[in-house]
Amino acid sequence: MTDDRTVTVFTREDCHLCDDAIATVRRVSDDLDADVKLDLVDVDEDEELKAKYSDRVPYVFVDGTPAFKYRVDPFELRQRLTE
Repeated sequence: MTDDRTVTVFTREDCHLCDDAIATVRRVSDDLDADVKLDLVDVDEDEELKAKYSDRVPYVFVDGTPAFKYRVDPFELRQRLTE
């Protein structure tokens, strides 16, 4: 498995889909015993991000590449983290 993987989740407060996405990333990372950096970005803290992502959260990137919108597929995430 490649080291130093980063999963970035664009999120906002009180977003149940965001909470689900973050939980899935953590669960898959733990299952793989992978060294994954989870970077949470609150889109409401930046006007540009808020305009760009608005209601399209959670938006999830793996190593800077768009991977998931709204829901994270645990099987696909596992694949991406083990490539």
